[in-house]
Amino acid sequence: MYRSHSCGELRASHINTEVILSGWVQKSRDKGFMIWVDLRDRYGITQLIFDEERTPKDMMEKAKSLGREFVIQVTGTVIERESKNDKMPTGEIEVLVSKLEILNAAKLPPFTIEDQTDGGEDIRMKYRYLDIRRNPVKENLIFRHKVTMEVRKFLSNQGFIEVETPYLIKSTPEGARDFVVPSRMNKGQFYALPQSPQTFKQLLMVGGMDKYFQIVKCFRDEDLRADRQPEFTQIDCEMAFVEQEDILNVFEAMTRHLLKEIHGINIEKFPRMLYDDAMRLYGNDKPDIRFGMQFGELNEVTKHKDFPVFNNAELVVGIAVPGGNVYTRKEIDALIDWVKRPQIGALGMVYCRVNEDGTFKSSVDKFYDETDLSKWAEITGAKAGDLICVLSGETNKVRAQLSALRMELATRLGLRKSNEFAPLWVVDFPLLELDEETGHYHAMHHPFTSPKPGQLEMLDTNPGAVKANAYDLVLNGNEIGGGSIRIHDKKTQATMLRHLGFSDENAKAQFGFLMDAFEYGAPPHGGLAFGLDRLVAILGGQETIRDFIAFPKNNSGRDVMIDAPAFIDEEQLKELNIKLDIQE
Repeated sequence: MYRSHSCGELRASHINTEVILSGWVQKSRDKGFMIWVDLRDRYGITQLIFDEERTPKDMMEKAKSLGREFVIQVTGTVIERESKNDKMPTGEIEVLVSKLEILNAAKLPPFTIEDQTDGGEDIRMKYRYLDIRRNPVKENLIFRHKVTMEVRKFLSNQGFIEVETPYLIKSTPEGARDFVVPSRMNKGQFYALPQSPQTFKQLLMVGGMDKYFQIVKCFRDEDLRADRQPEFTQIDCEMAFVEQEDILNVFEAMTRHLLKEIHGINIEKFPRMLYDDAMRLYGNDKPDIRFGMQFGELNEVTKHKDFPVFNNAELVVGIAVPGGNVYTRKEIDALIDWVKRPQIGALGMVYCRVNEDGTFKSSVDKFYDETDLSKWAEITGAKAGDLICVLSGETNKVRAQLSALRMELATRLGLRKSNEFAPLWVVDFPLLELDEETGHYHAMHHPFTSPKPGQLEMLDTNPGAVKANAYDLVLNGNEIGGGSIRIHDKKTQATMLRHLGFSDENAKAQFGFLMDAFEYGAPPHGGLAFGLDRLVAILGGQETIRDFIAFPKNNSGRDVMIDAPAFIDEEQLKELNIKLDIQE
């Protein structure tokens, strides 16, 4: 037996009990005549004691040889600790060691295995197995497990059945790029790793499963961003014989359940917001509603004066920054520089101070008087002591720029509190998006999303105006889930694919199996998928998903620990009938 107890469970009630512990040496303190060793495992830390009076000489020498992260086993007696540590659960006791065995020696770690480590991110990614020993990472993984178990419990209690779907599937041209897997047995042919189990879960509805879920790995070969992983985990769900309201009610309840069980928080309101309103009021389709600063559109009150910057703009829009009038001119200039960075792309920013006495002072006083500026304040909701920030330009671009500024200001003002949770449904997305480069439409969600009832005919006359029977669940400014009511008949699906540029032949080749299935009695169905990595991070009070993934990739999509991706052997390539022509 390697251990009778864990290193986190011994208390004063265990005094005079003989115990066996195993774990890693956190640190040791050698006073010559007495040695203390902190022994760590997943459950906590127990202090061990060796002293010259009660410990044999050879064991004292052995204890002196222990280094950080040595794996050891000890047998000993629990005794009362003279200098108690009320910051440790085991701080009332220590173990007087009677037997010590070194199970495995360890090299000195490249960084300290402490809550506050001296290791940078790159080195901790390379030695991730050591990083996992640290409490912050370990606790994040345990937290992820807790969230996952609550999801499984809730959905199972709601009658959902967990079904596994294939990882080796067929590549399709819709959505992001696929990761492809060559088939040795079918030369020149490839599988694709799933971006989602979308068509399979629809086929499960055709198969009568009624309520399906799966916690599943998905893969997208996308251009990487700081907080995007090439492989990620979804809570994938589908239901038959449902309308949009049924789905929203189920997953509102699941989100309430998670917030209650994880944080003890009761959330009553899940507001519904139209996509068009989200874009107009917040500049993006996943607004953070924990704070205000809604957009105020200023076209009507800015374009009557001889100020060409506003007169030539498609949209003039502003926000009121609460208490922002205290900003110095230097601080405001720094804000202007911030929005002019390439990542944001604004050409500049106009501002207006709202003084405590009700007067106004703007950067464009040459063009606008007090009456004009008071209208700016009225439209943006600015009060005495606030600062109005105004951007202008092409509608879509300027909304995105002001949205970024809004979030940055909220962070600086401490308005994005990680212990506050504000969920929101965004509904009625456009069904199609126009690719400005190609002039072609593509599906905003995916090609299996149903248009809103009664809008199918508009695909032929005004495709950009058709709304999708789709919905996103937003939490604290992050999309944590999205889904739709699906198309469930062959004719409508064929019409949708035709408007996405598929010929009848291509549609049959790519999705014929699904449309054929629709001819065998497909029920109305719809679903939703949560991004588990993102959901866990937000529930954990953070926004960096890597901290909640056991073995994440870096910003370049590499696993620096195992050095992947990597070249493979020539013989393997030959078996797969693949020839590489890599140009430097």
